[in-house]
Amino acid sequence: MRAFSIRAITFDLDDTLWAIDPVIARAELRMHDWLAEHYPRLGERYSPDDLRALREQVTHQRPELAHDLAALRIESLTLAAQTCGYGREVAEQAFAVMWQARNEVELFADALPVLTALAARVPLGGLTNGNADIVRIGLDHVLGFCVSARGVGYAKPHPAIFAAACQTAGFSAAQVLHVGDDPERDVHGARAAGMRSVWLNRDGRDWPGGPRADAEVSDLLELMQVVEDWLEPAR
Repeated sequence: MRAFSIRAITFDLDDTLWAIDPVIARAELRMHDWLAEHYPRLGERYSPDDLRALREQVTHQRPELAHDLAALRIESLTLAAQTCGYGREVAEQAFAVMWQARNEVELFADALPVLTALAARVPLGGLTNGNADIVRIGLDHVLGFCVSARGVGYAKPHPAIFAAACQTAGFSAAQVLHVGDDPERDVHGARAAGMRSVWLNRDGRDWPGGPRADAEVSDLLELMQVVEDWLEPAR
């Protein structure tokens, strides 16, 4: 007999369905190349590392924007642009270039097959602190919705973003499973919101402490095996 029944599953996106560090590094370089070509004073004055440091500075200065990574990046780019005699529109254009590249991701090999199989069983959704676009990435046929920190106004691990995902899915928190790679944001956050959770530990990390997830898996293929007993029987 199943200890509980799962009616929907939410997935973290970055570092759960794809590796994010190489994506961001490539996107920032493309943005800097664009700035150097179209707004050379800015490209000459600020290296990619300089722009990254400026974004960190703005993050500390504007804690009210912590849930909105796009706004933080645009604000930091605006400061850089104004320093070089350009306007905010340059920052917005540069961010658009970066955002397009940010959505050019390479899915982990197990991601699409598992999402496709699970989507035939239960509703799936994305739940992210980032600004990935599941339509641009091409996952909207398996992820029926995506709830973001920017859209909700709160970032994981705040319970509000998990509650918004459950409301969007149309089920109570106890009926929704969250899968993610971050122990604090994904596992502890989901638990605090009353949801079940699975820790995706691709790198074999040690558990950092605190209440554990309902299960730990090393890849999404293992997730399929783990959740089988929690899902309604396939028809």
